[in-house]
Amino acid sequence: MTFRYALTLPAAGANKIARFKAWSKAHTPEMAFSLPPQVPVESTSLTVRLRSVDDRVDLQKRFPETLP
Repeated sequence: MTFRYALTLPAAGANKIARFKAWSKAHTPEMAFSLPPQVPVESTSLTVRLRSVDDRVDLQKRFPETLP
């Protein structure tokens, strides 16, 4: 599977990858993505790699709606 498209999402704090996986499982279970192996705690973003432009647009639309 090739993940050619990237989307950078705002994410602060620790456990960004685990939190994104939990969010994705609840809100976009059908979407395939690739995450980096680790992200520094100091970083304020998370880059998600996606298979298509449509997945990128869909994730971009869904992500802000579920933020507290």
